[in-house]
Amino acid sequence: IGDIMEETGALIRKRRATISTGKGVPLKQVNGRSEVDESVNGRSDSGNTVTKRNVSDLPSTTSKERKKRINVPSDRQSCHRLQESLLSSASGYRNYRGVLNWCVVMLVLSNARLFLENLLKYGILVDPIQVVSLFIKDPYNMPAACLVIVSNVFIVAALYTERRLSVGCISERVGLLVHSINLSVTLCFPVTIVLMVKSITPVGGASALGVYTVLFLKLYSYKDVNKWCREMSHAKARSLARSLSCKSSVSTDYQVSYPGNVTLRDLYYFVFAPTLCYELNFPRSPRIRMSFLLRRLFEMLFFTQLLVGLTQQWMIPIIQSSMKPLEDMDLPMMMERLLRLAVPNHLLWLIFFYWFFHSSLNFIAELLQFGDREFYRDWWNSETITYFWQNWNIPVHKWCLRHFYKPLLKSGVSKWLGQSAVFLASAFFHEYLVSVPLKMLRPWAFMGMMAQLPLAWFVARFLRGNYGNAAVWLSLIIGQPIAVLMYVHDYYVLHYREGSAGGGPE
Repeated sequence: IGDIMEETGALIRKRRATISTGKGVPLKQVNGRSEVDESVNGRSDSGNTVTKRNVSDLPSTTSKERKKRINVPSDRQSCHRLQESLLSSASGYRNYRGVLNWCVVMLVLSNARLFLENLLKYGILVDPIQVVSLFIKDPYNMPAACLVIVSNVFIVAALYTERRLSVGCISERVGLLVHSINLSVTLCFPVTIVLMVKSITPVGGASALGVYTVLFLKLYSYKDVNKWCREMSHAKARSLARSLSCKSSVSTDYQVSYPGNVTLRDLYYFVFAPTLCYELNFPRSPRIRMSFLLRRLFEMLFFTQLLVGLTQQWMIPIIQSSMKPLEDMDLPMMMERLLRLAVPNHLLWLIFFYWFFHSSLNFIAELLQFGDREFYRDWWNSETITYFWQNWNIPVHKWCLRHFYKPLLKSGVSKWLGQSAVFLASAFFHEYLVSVPLKMLRPWAFMGMMAQLPLAWFVARFLRGNYGNAAVWLSLIIGQPIAVLMYVHDYYVLHYREGSAGGGPE
């Protein structure tokens, strides 16, 4: 009994020592002192290293602290904390990458369903050979191509005028008059040919007018820059380094000064370069990257066929089925056709943007070793209408800013009036490129561009952030098909209905 009581007392003392240390670590008596056995890396006393400390060295805990520690719930007892739901704005959560992927998957599946429905209803309508007939009706008569070739006359006229001005044979006033006549004829001559020659198709006429519009903007910039060179050379009485608008990021050993730039080679390089703003020394890339060039060429060929195929298979059937609701003024059916047309039209617009601004312009730039490849910026993040128009077409934006907007501000015009004038000029060229090839004067493109002014004010005033970006996308997705339907309807009424009354169209 005594032995049992002695062992019981030892266990009680051991229990008290364990509680006093605050750890579930046993105490061990060594030389009359209590020490704590702590296993290192989970090893025991049998042949392993054991760290020992005196109980007096451990931090002491009062009864009040022990009571407080007991009242605090452990991780196993508590699983809740103060927090907001992820979809609440107060949570600060911003990672919606999975939701974006879901939207892309749903969009692909939805478009696949629509495209499959189109195939089942109409069959395969894609005919690459038919594209040739969009440009020429008679293989031996190509007026649109001849019209492009004639444009060289206006290029040579601008070069000859600048050479006369550079040597002082004609005055600035006479030079301005000659340039004005040359630029006016550049715009008016193709209009006359397209309207008079019936064999020019709308697509061929639009291509020719596009070439002449680009040429007009380039020759205008060429005139302005050479004029600035003469003004600066007269003021400083010394030669002028070529670049006037932006410095070249590529160091070149050969810098041309005015009037050394007034050459046929220099002007034709500018005519073919992917820019609308003339400079004396363009930034040049060191070499032609063949792999980059071939990738861009493959993209050009692939997306050209894709654009043609989607237009024939998807766009044309929807447009043809929209004629009767437009004639009957059936508003519900018109809205249904508009929404049905919005998706393929917007998809074609996005493909065209990549084909032209990335593939085609980069191909030309690489071929000519043109160094400035900023043809677009992040317009897809636009939160205002103004930001979109400033960033989706950088060559046109630079031209408008350099040769139109800033000269207006220098003349004393206010910023708001200057912006309105830029939109007015843009609306004119949009209508010029649509109405003339269709051979009918309609205001839809002009009105669509001018409607951007109140829309830009509304979005900038009342919408911010994601709401503004959604408004920009909505205007692109819905606005374009409205204009397409209006022009197609008017073209159908003007040509095919009258043609059917007189025996049918040709």
